[in-house]
Amino acid sequence: MHDGTPMRMAELRKRLVALEQEHHDLDTAIESLVSQGSYNQLQVQRMKKRKLHLKDHIRYLEDQMLPDIIA
Repeated sequence: MHDGTPMRMAELRKRLVALEQEHHDLDTAIESLVSQGSYNQLQVQRMKKRKLHLKDHIRYLEDQMLPDIIA
């Protein structure tokens, strides 16, 4: 269940934008490292894990922003 107040929704949107930007930045950083050819595989693996965690959190926030629908 979510609190649909405008302030709560604005906070969720702000957090969502920040997470999406971090996700994009990680994606760019991973691509850059891999394209260089010599990279620390463990570092890239950790970055990918963080990226997946961010994606899960993004989905969670998006779900919080949707109104509850009673079927």
